Amino acid sequence: MSSSSYSSSPCAACKFLRRKCMPDCIFAPYFPPEEPQKFANVHKIFGASNVSKLLNEVPTFQREDAVNSLAYEAEARLKDPVYGCVGAISVLQRQVITLQRELDATNANLFRYAYNEMPPLRPPPPPPPSAAGQSSGFYYPYQWNDPSDEDNERSSGGNM
Repeated sequence: MSSSSYSSSPCAACKFLRRKCMPDCIFAPYFPPEEPQKFANVHKIFGASNVSKLLNEVPTFQREDAVNSLAYEAEARLKDPVYGCVGAISVLQRQVITLQRELDATNANLFRYAYNEMPPLRPPPPPPPSAAGQSSGFYYPYQWNDPSDEDNERSSGGNM
């Protein structure tokens, strides 16, 4: 960046620290004046001196990623002082588990519905022999619908 941009508007770090923003300011490319809260959060959690040392040790092409990570971690630590970004990760992992269970249940329901709507592979079994002799006009494929069983149940039920 040109030195005129630094002299007209100091970066968020220099503005926060109330110092003159020099052309070679390590913070200027990563803490623009439009984002003062970003530096304030990072400074509150990590300290300006530590961030400066870290940025000087990190290769230039990785500095932007480092600053973005520091800003995210600082914001997470301010929201959740005990767990920080680990708390956010834990919440997201629980969400994934819940959504996976919901997806599994939905897939099981979908399978059940699809299976129940498929045409039968075999024709239904013929009626039991005892019901075949009595023509009531209805088809009774299950034992509990067998008219001869109902007669037996009534006669045995009355003897109890």
